[in-house]
Amino acid sequence: MKRKLLLFALSLFAFCTAFAQKAIKKANRPKPNIVYILADDMGYGELGCYGQEKIETPNLDALAKRGMRFTQHYAYPVCAPSRYILMTGQNSGKAFIRGNHEWGERGPVWDFKAMEENPYLEGQYPIPDSTITLAEVLKSAGYITGMVGKWGLGAPFTTGFPTQQGFDYFYGYICQRQDHTYYSGHLWENENRIPLDNKIQPPTVTFPKDLDSRDEKNYEKYAQKDYGPDFLIRAALKFIDKNAAKPFFLYYPTPLPHVSLQAPKDLVAYYHQKFGDEKPFLGDGSYFPCRYPRATYAAMITLLDRQVGELIKELKAKGVYDNTIILFSADNGVAFNAGVDPVFFNSTGPFKGSYGWGKGFVHEGGIREPFIVSWPGKVKPGSTSNLIASTMDMMPTFCDLLGLNTPREVDGISILPTLLGQPQKNTHPYLYFEYPEYGGQQAIRLGNWKGVRLNMLKGNAHWALYNLESDIKEENDLAEKHPDIVEKMIKISKKEHRTPALSNFLIPVLEQEMK
Repeated sequence: MKRKLLLFALSLFAFCTAFAQKAIKKANRPKPNIVYILADDMGYGELGCYGQEKIETPNLDALAKRGMRFTQHYAYPVCAPSRYILMTGQNSGKAFIRGNHEWGERGPVWDFKAMEENPYLEGQYPIPDSTITLAEVLKSAGYITGMVGKWGLGAPFTTGFPTQQGFDYFYGYICQRQDHTYYSGHLWENENRIPLDNKIQPPTVTFPKDLDSRDEKNYEKYAQKDYGPDFLIRAALKFIDKNAAKPFFLYYPTPLPHVSLQAPKDLVAYYHQKFGDEKPFLGDGSYFPCRYPRATYAAMITLLDRQVGELIKELKAKGVYDNTIILFSADNGVAFNAGVDPVFFNSTGPFKGSYGWGKGFVHEGGIREPFIVSWPGKVKPGSTSNLIASTMDMMPTFCDLLGLNTPREVDGISILPTLLGQPQKNTHPYLYFEYPEYGGQQAIRLGNWKGVRLNMLKGNAHWALYNLESDIKEENDLAEKHPDIVEKMIKISKKEHRTPALSNFLIPVLEQEMK
């Protein structure tokens, strides 16, 4: 009942503004379709259009040429909270989900065989029924809403399931842990488990010491028959085919290129020939061994790029490409484990990318992401924007596009003027990041200034201060020279922080500072 009332309330303010009405009449076209593609653990510099030289991404590079490429777009250090912020438009100081909460009190949630036998062990801590999601808002505006890929904001039979949060259709992984292998035992289609022809094999293995680690054949057992990404792209294409006659929103949060390192043989062979021989990854007790880790990682990104090409091809085949906004970004920065080599690929581009500077951290390499937007006839081809933006801007941007009132408690801004080549009068005075894991962290982007606080769970009160204009790698702490800027950071922290609803996300030093 609460959700029905919520959707009814949303529909009451789902009306077009005078500007939007004129724009639609002038263009003589229906509401634009929206396709939002989210990569998993992708570094800022891992696309050709962002400077990548080793990994080939022709479809995404072409998308950037047909649209706008952002250079200062931010996400969050890890998966679940980044997706929550995208879906709600709230910053991490007030977000319900601020870290990866595996809801371990249910039982052996990291036991892959137990998860296969018991769906109640799948998924992460569920977002509440009262949550207003981007899918709900778009559904209230008449969109058919579909999600294909990795969710991470709930569990089966809870309020956090995608179809309980505004999606008419869901296909993919409800659980983040489950897609640590691309050969899982099942996927979900709406509330139904869809079995895959794979034997459950936990990724927590290491390569046997009595086998030759240089022999490719000894790694064949880590690959099986049904490769998850193949099923995801087919479901996404089917969704477009089925709903091409109506305005639709397709959210495609692919698991690629998140580890384990597993990719199609032809692509791995291509990059193996390109890179030459390399040291195998023998497993770390969390992810599968891999004979050619660099080649496989590159193959996974190129596979994602191919899937983007397939989506575009389908949109064109159905005659809806010209009226479709395509957005591409990633949930957080590049990983540092399981055979991933961010230094070899220069995955973070101009930022530091070794451990402590990428995924899991609030430094630029962990939270600044590629962001590409294409909309034929609306977004200027080959354009670049240095607007400071965030994934939390998607909610107000789409509301602005459709003439809807933005829900309360949204911290993002509409970037629609920038997309349309118009003056961006409303900008972020700052961006606030709060992250309770990896020691507890904070970051604030204030103009060219970047404040960073680490090791907060140990009571650290020191803010490091960097000038990103002259120090993009965040190497020179200027806090002592600019105490006035640090004081501004402290005031912003007190303004934006709310005590989290879930105790897992508490940072005691922040609570003390609020008193």
